[in-house]
Amino acid sequence: MLEGLKLTIAAICMLFGVVIMAIATIGVYRFHFVLNRMHAAAMGDTLGILFVLLGLILKNGFTLLSAKLLMIIVFFWLASPVCSHLVSKLEVTTHEHLEKECEIRRD
Repeated sequence: MLEGLKLTIAAICMLFGVVIMAIATIGVYRFHFVLNRMHAAAMGDTLGILFVLLGLILKNGFTLLSAKLLMIIVFFWLASPVCSHLVSKLEVTTHEHLEKECEIRRD
């Protein structure tokens, strides 16, 4: 009984993570502005991987493999925002007509 419940919760977590990644992928292709695309990719990356790996941790139980997967989650949660910030800063500093594009999109 407990094993079936654990497997069901793990499957729900993994399915939720895959759905988040799919929505983020759609967002990357639908948005036209680079910063919007980057935000969609970063959110999908962070939340999607969190739930998929959390589901794997729940499925496998708490072992050495779970500790490794937890370290991967921590690494992604630290690295993904830094990478997103660097990409957005690069876009803002190198894009010559950024203010003009932002004004057009606000109207």
